Amino acid sequence: MTINTLISFLGKGQADPQTGYRTATYRFDAGFSRRVAFFGMALTEYLKPDRLILVGTAGSMWDVFFEREGEGADDDAMLQLMTAVEAGQVDDALLELPRRELAQQLGMPVDCLLIPYARDAGEQAEVLQRLAGVVQRDENLFLDVTHGFRHLPMLALVAARYLARVVGVKVEEVYYGALEMTPPDGETPVLRLAGLLAMLDWVDALATYDKDGDYGVFAPLLAADGMEKGRAELLRRAAYFERTGNPVRARETLGSVFPSVETHRGPLGGLFSETLRQRISWFRRGKRDDWELSLADAYHDRGDYLRAATFMYEAFITRACNKWSHDPTDFKTRKDDYDIARAQQPEVAKLEYLRNSLAHGVRPRAEQEARTLDDEGRLRSALKALRNKLFQP
Repeated sequence: MTINTLISFLGKGQADPQTGYRTATYRFDAGFSRRVAFFGMALTEYLKPDRLILVGTAGSMWDVFFEREGEGADDDAMLQLMTAVEAGQVDDALLELPRRELAQQLGMPVDCLLIPYARDAGEQAEVLQRLAGVVQRDENLFLDVTHGFRHLPMLALVAARYLARVVGVKVEEVYYGALEMTPPDGETPVLRLAGLLAMLDWVDALATYDKDGDYGVFAPLLAADGMEKGRAELLRRAAYFERTGNPVRARETLGSVFPSVETHRGPLGGLFSETLRQRISWFRRGKRDDWELSLADAYHDRGDYLRAATFMYEAFITRACNKWSHDPTDFKTRKDDYDIARAQQPEVAKLEYLRNSLAHGVRPRAEQEARTLDDEGRLRSALKALRNKLFQP
């Protein structure tokens, strides 16, 4: 059973001495609004989560929150909590009794999580670690960043990404009660900020592509952004063909989906469409040897030396076939034409040796090639030199 959990941050409001925060009427949708001081309580009623996690520092307004939201709060316990809040020394023991009372009142588990102030990288990392310790894999999270300290919403976005990647939770939505957007004598809008997480997904996809050249990572993002799913999946299929050494099929598939990429006007895809078009435009260049050489250059830049050497080697053979107007798709023709071209440009043997050594993970017999493979800088330079030598204009 999937657990839905609301994580609500608690700060130190001073707008009202009784409630801490200014009371406002929050409008969630056409059929639901609530007038409250603490946005998280209205959100709890709206979402009806399975559990609630209140997150705050040792100086957050725990006393005001529990005194207002709890029923029958113990006077001595509240006095101790008020004293601790004023001194910035709230601990788990002081929160235990009001936590239990609020859980009983709401009819759901309630946890209180004390976090540091996130003043530096060490404390910020500790916040993420503590959040990771109170959630579990496959849990659905909803974040409320309305009342935390002003820098915590930024950290909450990082936390959302961290918890999704490291713990395996699913962050469904990030809520913010936009009090500063309240019109005169009107209701306070409730903002849903999960779109920011989707933007980070696109940024991650670009980083993934720049690292390994797999533009298939854009397929689900384009589909989520409004592109017809079947069209978006063509991008993943093209990436598969390219990464399995079949630039012809990759080019054919890219040719089918590229118009959809060019004309896509989704809200997020529009931010990245030009960058994506630039990254997959290799298929528009000249003939097959041009595609292969373009891919070799791209993989060389990424440090994927096996694919760089493989595509460069194939580009050399394809160019030889083109030179004599032979069919570059025929296996025997490619072999025969390579033998002829190798006799004319014997330095291609070094490329062949490097490609085979990278593919099979064996040390080449020639000492020079062996030394080249022992150092990335030498390998990178050797491939670049071969590229310039074998493919002179």
